Amino acid sequence: MLLGTVLVLLLAGAAPASAHAALRGTDPDDGSLVKQAPRHVTLTFTESVGLLDDSFRVFGPDQRRVHTGEATHADGRSDTARVGLPGKLAQGTYTVAWRVVSADSHPVSGAFSFSVGKRSATTVQIDTGSTEDPLTGGLNDAARYLAYLAAALLVGLAAFALLCRPADTSALRRPLVAAWWTLLGSTLVLLLLRAPYEAGTGPATAFDASALGRTLTGRPGLALVARLVLLVLTAVFLLWLSRRRDPKQRPVAPAIGTVLAAALALTWAAAEHASAGIQVPVAMTSSVLHLLATGVWLGGLVALLLTLRRASGDAAVDDAAVNDMAEVVPRFSRIAFASVTVLAVTGVYQSWRGLGSLSALTGTSYGRLLLAKLAGVAVLLLVARYSRRWTARIAAPATVTRAAAATVTRAAAATVTRAAAVKERVPQPVGAPAEHDGPEAPETPDKAAEEPCASGADPDIRRRLRRSVLVEVAVAAVVLMITTVLTGTLPARAQAEAARQAPAGALPPTTLITVPYDTGTESVSGRGTVQVTLDPARVGENGIQAVVAGADKGLVVVPEVRITFTLPSRKVGPIDAELADRGGYWSTNSVNLPLAGNWTMKTTVRVSDVDQVSVERQVRIAN
Repeated sequence: MLLGTVLVLLLAGAAPASAHAALRGTDPDDGSLVKQAPRHVTLTFTESVGLLDDSFRVFGPDQRRVHTGEATHADGRSDTARVGLPGKLAQGTYTVAWRVVSADSHPVSGAFSFSVGKRSATTVQIDTGSTEDPLTGGLNDAARYLAYLAAALLVGLAAFALLCRPADTSALRRPLVAAWWTLLGSTLVLLLLRAPYEAGTGPATAFDASALGRTLTGRPGLALVARLVLLVLTAVFLLWLSRRRDPKQRPVAPAIGTVLAAALALTWAAAEHASAGIQVPVAMTSSVLHLLATGVWLGGLVALLLTLRRASGDAAVDDAAVNDMAEVVPRFSRIAFASVTVLAVTGVYQSWRGLGSLSALTGTSYGRLLLAKLAGVAVLLLVARYSRRWTARIAAPATVTRAAAATVTRAAAATVTRAAAVKERVPQPVGAPAEHDGPEAPETPDKAAEEPCASGADPDIRRRLRRSVLVEVAVAAVVLMITTVLTGTLPARAQAEAARQAPAGALPPTTLITVPYDTGTESVSGRGTVQVTLDPARVGENGIQAVVAGADKGLVVVPEVRITFTLPSRKVGPIDAELADRGGYWSTNSVNLPLAGNWTMKTTVRVSDVDQVSVERQVRIAN
């Protein structure tokens, strides 16, 4: 029931298409010449897309920004994006820059052009790949890696405790709690960074209430919220499990744990590559199984390492601990083999689905990353093969002890049979001392037969196994890091489809101005810099973004930022940009600068009710 509920929540509105949205067509067509100005610009994609506040930027023949309406889906179709144009457009070539969020949660962007009446000159080509703020992208990638790592540990540690059944699980408790908290924290960070990641803005925009509200209505945001809910349920399950130490009292625990783990894995599958592309149901099932197998294997390796470390010190351990390890280690070995089998099958399918052709293995970034991951997995399997040798030695004590016990039992039974037969056939001499009725006690077996095999009980064997498992864990961490990068890379199949689209149009550059300020106060926000982005810094409508950094170079929130423009040579201004607080940064998309020339940009930063400072900078506005 829980898995079905999460599936319905996350897959509502899903449509099969190629992972990462590719532009299928435009209206007007890219590079076309139309006689009359269109009333709308419509884009059609290969999958459903999410729209942003600034999904469209339209520039006229004079490279000035054209005022447009709000971006919407055309006719309610989720795979389209439309924006309204003014009633009258001058003749010439227009450039449309767009940015949307594909169904697999990754933002994509590009540009195209069309001409009205006649063609006019355009500037140089631009890169149509997804642009992002470096700091936002770095924080997002770090949080994604921590989330993958924590999920693998959480699933693997819990599975090891439930399936391998070690007698002492105390070594697993703190890492299990740490994994839960890490996954919770990284999920919250991803939820906050979702809006600036989609928009390509700085981390300060994460605190914009409207952007956060938009995040909570999109599929990636819903997946993150579902993950938070599942983490709460997981915490309740782990608390319930810790109060029932006897495995016989918790027979349903593995089933409940499996459902929770599958639901957690689904929150990744429903918001990444598997959620869009060919064969979506099969791809999502494969992705869930792949993630679960990864967690059971890699997280289980960490659990095995911790258990070996606790049970295998330099001091001698008792027979009970040795026998327990002799049972636990083979159990995990069998589970790890099953996990590797699942990883191999699902990995081959996902590689085929993402590549599309063998040439993409070396000809695309996705293929090269996949090769690096396969190389890491190969090293991991070689180390695992080495570990299995020591696993067999650890398992030897239980086998030897059981064989010795069976031998002793058979010898005792044979002795009883022979004694009874002799007593029945041979008469007792008169006057001879009476013998006891029972058979002679069997000879005590050699103590060496009862003791564990020297190889398994030897602490050196356990230390060697621990070292090989430690190498496995280190290599696994590298493989997981490559996997994190791979999930954020455009699949080769989608890249080939996007490459078939017409080349993009040209965009005018933006202007970045750094304005230092000092209010004379001792607070962190009392002095620092304001990064002002002016787009496109040409006559006509311009967009402005202002981000404030304090004395420690960190982003700060101030009560007010005000920017005005004055053109002294023509006695124009001041023109107030009327910046709006976006929850951590200030912006506007509609400041009109009517004339070309060297304008004076006056930036006022207010840090308290009484402390503020104004700084002037010269800005060139092109014609």
